[in-house]
Amino acid sequence: MKSGFVLLLLCASLIPAVSAHAKKAVLPDACGDDSVKFDVSTQKDAPPPAGPAEGKAQIVFIETVIKPPACLGCGDFTTRIGMDGAWVGANKEDTYFAFSVAAGEHHFCAAGKGKEDVGVTSFTAEAGKTYYYEVKRTLKIQHGDGPGRPVTGSERTFDFTQLTEDQGKYRVKASALATFNPK
Repeated sequence: MKSGFVLLLLCASLIPAVSAHAKKAVLPDACGDDSVKFDVSTQKDAPPPAGPAEGKAQIVFIETVIKPPACLGCGDFTTRIGMDGAWVGANKEDTYFAFSVAAGEHHFCAAGKGKEDVGVTSFTAEAGKTYYYEVKRTLKIQHGDGPGRPVTGSERTFDFTQLTEDQGKYRVKASALATFNPK
């Protein structure tokens, strides 16, 4: 009886370690450290980005979230954006942010919470130009058959699409500005 109780306690003590290990995502090199998370605030009707800093290019990331109607309990839709191995910011549901980068080749990453919740792309920036990227985050829910059609799984995907200048300016105008702080 004692040995069974000791075994139960030992197994129970391992649960947090196994859970913590299971939650750690393996991210692409373009991302930052997975332990970094962000608090994101939004501001509607913010003025558009002023343009790139002298001798640099400007990148504007505009997020679009597509989720099922009445998506109760779908979770947090904060998207971290990484560049060349470090996080540069975060969006939260249909927001944008902008930053300047040196000219040259860059590798981008968009990441949610899990290893299946990641997208990557790369491009070459030219000084003096502004580049607009849509980061489309899609959540699809799979339902089983039967009464109440229980949820049997979900799929999250990211797609990067470079937008034209006109598309980008319009999307910025129609979106809220994201401001973020690491937590």
